[in-house]
Amino acid sequence: MGRLSVNLCGIEIDNPIIPASGTFGFGYEFAELYDINILGTFSFKGTTKDPRFGNPTPRIAECTAGMINAVGLQNPGVDKVIAEELPKLKKCFHKPVMANVSGFAIEDYAYTCEKLDKEEQVGWLEVNVSCPNVHGGGMSFGTSPEAAAEVVKAVKAVTTKPVIVKLSPNVTDIVAIAKACEVAGADGISLINTLLGMRIDLKTKKPVIANKMGGFSGPAIFPVAVRMVYQVAHAVNIPVVGMGGVSTAEDVIEMMLAGATAVEIGAANLVDPYACEKIIRDLPAAMDRYGITNLKDIIGGIQ
Repeated sequence: MGRLSVNLCGIEIDNPIIPASGTFGFGYEFAELYDINILGTFSFKGTTKDPRFGNPTPRIAECTAGMINAVGLQNPGVDKVIAEELPKLKKCFHKPVMANVSGFAIEDYAYTCEKLDKEEQVGWLEVNVSCPNVHGGGMSFGTSPEAAAEVVKAVKAVTTKPVIVKLSPNVTDIVAIAKACEVAGADGISLINTLLGMRIDLKTKKPVIANKMGGFSGPAIFPVAVRMVYQVAHAVNIPVVGMGGVSTAEDVIEMMLAGATAVEIGAANLVDPYACEKIIRDLPAAMDRYGITNLKDIIGGIQ
């Protein structure tokens, strides 16, 4: 493999760049713009057991150096994803894909993961216990070490592929939750999901988005993400996938120095659909500027 390659939970990928769930659909939309096979992989749209329409509109609010979204896990449900979305994806993406899974009960997570685990295209299961804008599920599992561990145990009992648990930054002690997931059998940790944010329209004197609050993402959260990736990566012995405000090749290098094995790109895809392509193109030159021969060598490079 080349100088950009990394090994994520036993699977070698060409580079560490992974578009984050919710910002890349099921991939084939972006395949109309460029060859998405240049990506390490990507995490497809958050999938639940049953179809979800999502939250009421408006769902998006712009912020300084970021945005707030409260889409609410809109998706067609796991059966339709398997029957319709994955066959379309297979025509344009020829690598293992990361399946992002959400749920509202432990049984939901297990059911959906068991189904997706059987799909040949799925390389990893990214179990989202961290969605901040869905009532009655998601983040409630990610704010307690015990609850997060129970989800991991249930999913691992019915799957064979690597399980990467996506954690919320909206907690007091993210390290405790990450360690609980590791003990429960998680093969990796991904973080951070969005911070909880809110905007108010001064003219109407009402919240900008219908859900009142939503997930705050974009460059403004990058320092928080780097800090949490550093803390978790130095506390667990499983790979960490870092994300949160990453928008340049230099950001990727910084995240990997903090301890990330791979790096997800989220909000940047919504600003520029070519963001991941540009980052992959720019990485070799950025590595040369900082004297980096292979990306594998810098993972967790600061103590």
